[in-house]
Amino acid sequence: METEYSAATVLASRSLQTATYIYTSMATFWTYGYACSFQEEWSFLLRSRWTKVKGLYIVARYIPFLLFTSHLYMNFIPDENPDKCQMINNVCSCFSLISIVCSESFFILRTWALWNNNRIVLVAMLVAFLAVGIASVSVLFTFNGTAPFETNAIPGITGCYQPSDSVELFLPFILLFALELGLIFLTLIRALQSWRTARNPLLTVLLKHNVFYYACGLFFSALNILTSLLLTDAYRNMFQDFQIVILAILATHMHLHLWHADRIIHGSDAVVLIPLSNSSASHNIMVAMPGTAPP
Repeated sequence: METEYSAATVLASRSLQTATYIYTSMATFWTYGYACSFQEEWSFLLRSRWTKVKGLYIVARYIPFLLFTSHLYMNFIPDENPDKCQMINNVCSCFSLISIVCSESFFILRTWALWNNNRIVLVAMLVAFLAVGIASVSVLFTFNGTAPFETNAIPGITGCYQPSDSVELFLPFILLFALELGLIFLTLIRALQSWRTARNPLLTVLLKHNVFYYACGLFFSALNILTSLLLTDAYRNMFQDFQIVILAILATHMHLHLWHADRIIHGSDAVVLIPLSNSSASHNIMVAMPGTAPP
């Protein structure tokens, strides 16, 4: 005799399956990308100087592996204990926060470099970054604790999800959207100021990287806000970690590309100096990239 399930239970089951497919696809994509860039990446790790930014690169590059491992464990291992799902989700949230902090830190340093290491710009960016980080942590762990996880009743469908009434989880993405909007404005303003006078190819690469990174961040933040508000069950969260992983991949690959471009131009691990202006009052700045250190 077949058991009949409610429409809500069937919808929740499909959302869990979709989320599992997305996480599996992301893990495959990340592994494929790592395999394709294995030689270049290890060349960078072995030949570049050990600096704090290089440590930041390593954390940003490999934290998605821990994030995928935790999520795939939660999605594939049969478990009917919502409390255990809550604990694993908290661990995943920590990994996600570490990843997004590292990724954004790269481009905050780059934006600061574009502004000739202006302390006022740096302080403004750090204050905004800290405010967004503290508010996001508060929202994530407060509402994750008050929105308990549920498991699916249909046999063969593993994983767990939060009920549809935990809509407050879209708030961190609104904050991230506002932060990245401010950072892309700073980048565009500096690009317009230096476009006619700067003739350095690495500066062009740096500006393109910043604009593309922030554009992707804005797009995925808007997407996550819409899915959190309009969709239900596991559908609501299916692109959240996707955004974090994509930004981590972009940040690390762009820094790897910039490092190799510098080696091609200079033929060594020399510090990259980019003149942002030809005026006598201007000065060269060092691009905040892994593997370089001031002379």
